[in-house]
Amino acid sequence: MNRLLFAGTVLVAGLLASPAVVAAQAPSTSIPATPADAAPFLGDWTLTLQGPNGPGNFDLTVKVEDQKVVGEIAIPTGEMPKNFIPDVAMNAKTMELRYTFDYQGNSVPAVVSLTPAADGKINAQIDFAGGAYLMTGTAAKKAAVKQ
Repeated sequence: MNRLLFAGTVLVAGLLASPAVVAAQAPSTSIPATPADAAPFLGDWTLTLQGPNGPGNFDLTVKVEDQKVVGEIAIPTGEMPKNFIPDVAMNAKTMELRYTFDYQGNSVPAVVSLTPAADGKINAQIDFAGGAYLMTGTAAKKAAVKQ
């Protein structure tokens, strides 16, 4: 299932070298997220997404470390190592988590977006390489583990 994601990522990596992809990236209107901005998004999430090459699930954590909002993302099956997300911003009501990962020697930029929907759900998207490959779906907060 998630192998399809990586097949699509090969396409993304190839597109990174394309000047058209770089030119298509619009300037961001987002501002760095504060702990107060991040409050509704803090915690562990499951992203259930669909892309051109099929479905994919991701584990996402949003947290505050040293008064800075950061995150971590991984594929639950272990097919992708956990990636630290150092750049978290708000664009209106949407939280944007920006990071890069290495895929076969290529640095691939990615943006995870979490947007509250009118029905109380959270819409989720991962944009690989400035729109070269998109996965969309929903985010569900995981239940807190009781100790």
